[in-house]
Amino acid sequence: MTDAAAGGNQYCRFDSQLLTMFTSSLYLAALASSLGAATVTRVAGRKWSMFAGGLVFLAGCALNGAAANVAMLIVGRVLLGVGIGFANQSVPVYLSEMAPARMRGMLNNGFQMMITTGVLAANLINYGTARIAGGWGWRLSLALAAVPAAVMTAGALFLPETPNSLLERGRRGEARRMLQRVRGEGVDVEDEYNDLVAAGEASHAVASPWRDILRRRNRPPLVMAVAIPLFQQLTGINVIMFYAPVLFRTLGFGGGASLMSAVITGGVNMAATLVSVLAVDRVGRRALFLEGGAQMVASQAAVGALIGARLGWSGTAAIPAGYAAAVVAAMCVYVAAFAWSWGPLAWLVPSEVMPLEVRPAGQSITVAVNMAMTFAVAQAFLPLLCRLRFVLFFFFAGWVAAMTAFVALFVPETKGVPIEDMAAVWSDHWYWKRFVDGDGDGARRRGDIEMGHK
Repeated sequence: MTDAAAGGNQYCRFDSQLLTMFTSSLYLAALASSLGAATVTRVAGRKWSMFAGGLVFLAGCALNGAAANVAMLIVGRVLLGVGIGFANQSVPVYLSEMAPARMRGMLNNGFQMMITTGVLAANLINYGTARIAGGWGWRLSLALAAVPAAVMTAGALFLPETPNSLLERGRRGEARRMLQRVRGEGVDVEDEYNDLVAAGEASHAVASPWRDILRRRNRPPLVMAVAIPLFQQLTGINVIMFYAPVLFRTLGFGGGASLMSAVITGGVNMAATLVSVLAVDRVGRRALFLEGGAQMVASQAAVGALIGARLGWSGTAAIPAGYAAAVVAAMCVYVAAFAWSWGPLAWLVPSEVMPLEVRPAGQSITVAVNMAMTFAVAQAFLPLLCRLRFVLFFFFAGWVAAMTAFVALFVPETKGVPIEDMAAVWSDHWYWKRFVDGDGDGARRRGDIEMGHK
């Protein structure tokens, strides 16, 4: 929709369903592929699921770079979505299983750190290729996505398989040697290995992970696998990232507004994600969730109030540069809070709380919910912005308040808990313990578990 069509309304200037549908098609493909990736990850192993995702992504890059028509672009984008579905399903599981308990949060949050780095690099590449004479720069921009995909695909060939996956497939000797290798020579891994063997035996007893994950004893991790990625997309991060370029244009950056907003918000995003990488295994998951939630509520409300006070309901007023700078500052505060809380932790926590026997299925559910909600929000937020105006920021602030309350009440602390002993987290929780079978599953080695509620 053009400015004219929108009557000069800043809220409605980009309300185009065709644009959002094309952009969002990737998420539907990722949703569908993540469900199939669970079987590949369980049967063939984590590394081969990553390898398969990388190959499909490379094919999508080739199609997009050589596209002769819109149909080729759409097919290429669908293949990109399939690759993303496989990667998002297998990589967090791989990281959670390979990392020692004391470093699991840091290493898993590195996954999100690389995503934020890639987003910033992609925006810079887009800015540069848009200035290539002849109008073919977009092909280079799309094709260059093959570089990180090639690194992941080739790297997967050299990655060792996780001890958990080896045990899951009955290869005990290899699993024992791999555990010793990743923990270090001279480290006593006997207790950890025995716990992994017990988890592997439980995995073998499960004929259908998709059916088993619905059992009462798996209700707590299943709720995490659904609720956390769902809430992540209801933080309103897409609204903030979308609206930033409009505000930057009022600051006098003109045609470079999109780049400037990407560099500033992307830089804040990267720096704050690094904070999460360094802090998550020191202060814990809950502390970051709760602090980040409170900060997001305050900054979302501030953005809504500032925009509403200046643009009003009509959305036609001009925003002075100084006023817009205050809004941009509030947005950066919001982006920072998201980047050290709901950004990385929405991938970390679901991947580490799942029992081995249903872990691939559980991670597939997490990815599917995340992609379904990303698609839904991408489809809905431009029309909602056009209709709700500045109230939309308060709408998302309300959701962040609700999800912060959910964390306070229902999300236990998992810092330092060995992944094979996660059942103890649920059996010690004030609410979830009622769902855990009284068969001793939660009575194994607890280590130094720090519970949010007892």
